[in-house]
Amino acid sequence: MSIEDALATARENNTDLVEVAPGAKPPVCRLMDYGKFLYEAQKRERDARKTQTKVEIKEIRLRPKTGDHDINYKLKQARNFLQRGAKVRVRLRFRGREVTHPEVALELMARIAEELQDVAEVEKRPAKEGMTMLMILSPK
Repeated sequence: MSIEDALATARENNTDLVEVAPGAKPPVCRLMDYGKFLYEAQKRERDARKTQTKVEIKEIRLRPKTGDHDINYKLKQARNFLQRGAKVRVRLRFRGREVTHPEVALELMARIAEELQDVAEVEKRPAKEGMTMLMILSPK
């Protein structure tokens, strides 16, 4: 159908002539109410945003000299966060000369990963960034 015929048909039906596939040979057009089409597309996008879930990242902070009871409490919190579907960032902060003993921090991070392996997997391995060491755990 020629463009003139298609435009005439669109005017007769009180609709718009919308090019659907411009790359096709010949280009594909459709008769539709373009305003209604845009409105429905926006509505679908809004509904998609409503059902979308945002990944929450919770953080637990520790130090290399943190006591066992405090570590167990933090592990309990982390387990709770992971079971609710949130990711957990474990941040181990060094003070002063503690930074010269990263092996202590690595042992602590390994312990945390081992304790939480039933509900979490290590997404980002422990890495030292300045005076902190970070590890990210995601729920299984």
